[in-house]
Amino acid sequence: MKKLTVMLLISIWAGIVSANAQCCDNKVAELTQTDGSCTTQPEEDGVKAYYFHATRRCATCQAVESVTKEALKAYYGEKVPFQSINREEDNKNPLIEKYKVSGQTLLIVNGDKVVNLTNDAFLNARTNPEKYKAKLKSTIDSMK
Repeated sequence: MKKLTVMLLISIWAGIVSANAQCCDNKVAELTQTDGSCTTQPEEDGVKAYYFHATRRCATCQAVESVTKEALKAYYGEKVPFQSINREEDNKNPLIEKYKVSGQTLLIVNGDKVVNLTNDAFLNARTNPEKYKAKLKSTIDSMK
């Protein structure tokens, strides 16, 4: 019985080691994973904004995108890139899995630092855009 238990544990351990060793063969490994288990390409320096959304969007969803783009262009020009990602049409996008996105999400990213501004954006983009723009600017400035 002891031999059977030991053999079972060794088999499980070998399977886990094998699975971890293969992670760099996946397409997702092109991006640096935050857990550090598989890094093939360092992420570019600099702050980036990612807005994940669905195909059908309400007025607030559209306002979040337009106000964010407007603020980024006004404050930073082209220095802070903005990427709008449709989760339904581009469901194989590695960023969706990397950041574990499942709904409308606005992320500000700099290397391994990630700030989720979704709540602030949805609360203020339509009703108080200046407050939201100030929050966006302070967040980005603190990440540089």
